[in-house]
Amino acid sequence: MDPHEYRALPSEQLRTRDLLSLMPARGGVALDIGARDGHFSLLLAERFERVIALDLQMPTIQHPRIDCVQGNAAQIDLPDNSVDLVFCAEVLEHIPTPLLPQVCRELQRVSRSQLLIGVPYKQDILVGRTTCRACGGGSPPWGHVNAFDEQKLAHLFSGCQVAGMNFVGSNRERTNALSARLMDWAGNPYGTYCQDEPCVHCGQALQGPPPRGLHHKLLTKLAFLARWPSSVTARPHGNWIHLLLDKPVPAVAARAPAPREAALAA
Repeated sequence: MDPHEYRALPSEQLRTRDLLSLMPARGGVALDIGARDGHFSLLLAERFERVIALDLQMPTIQHPRIDCVQGNAAQIDLPDNSVDLVFCAEVLEHIPTPLLPQVCRELQRVSRSQLLIGVPYKQDILVGRTTCRACGGGSPPWGHVNAFDEQKLAHLFSGCQVAGMNFVGSNRERTNALSARLMDWAGNPYGTYCQDEPCVHCGQALQGPPPRGLHHKLLTKLAFLARWPSSVTARPHGNWIHLLLDKPVPAVAARAPAPREAALAA
């Protein structure tokens, strides 16, 4: 989907408004992790004196207060405590799971005072899986390899304190391992093939679902039957969670007495 069309969706406009409601009204330096088309970098530039737009590929954002940087969130080339706000939305769900703790430590390291994090909330990443026609591998929807709730976020950002937390949208999609396996065998005909994210196994662009035979259709029906108990007992919850985190200021070590002061005290 074209980025402008995607940002124009009512669900995306609602999510953007909520992130802006948590964002500080002004500040010095902001770091936009995964800047992509620059949508949030430009919004940050309305409030911050300088914005660093970082992505794996060099962003191309034209704005006098935005510096475009090619880099990796797992190893950010910035000093400790060097930015006032780290902004990270629509990113952590895509990070390879073994790297996720390291990325979160880096975000906390470079932040001087605050982080604004946005991730899907309690997403069942077995729903909407795709099957790659190049390698046959199954991938989670939208390339989301991580799922999050409050406990997981608290663990990943244990060095920070929650200053604000909002839930946006509503979701009650649920399945189970049996239904997901049956759907994999059926070729995942209802997966998110419109996504830009490639196959997580081979990196090839996803095409439409593979051709379906009679046995695929039978497996699909069995998958829906197996999913029914999970669907009817699922409770709705927020679709996204947005967290504003405060990074505590390190305690200043007590000043050692000067030699003259020590002598007078003696």
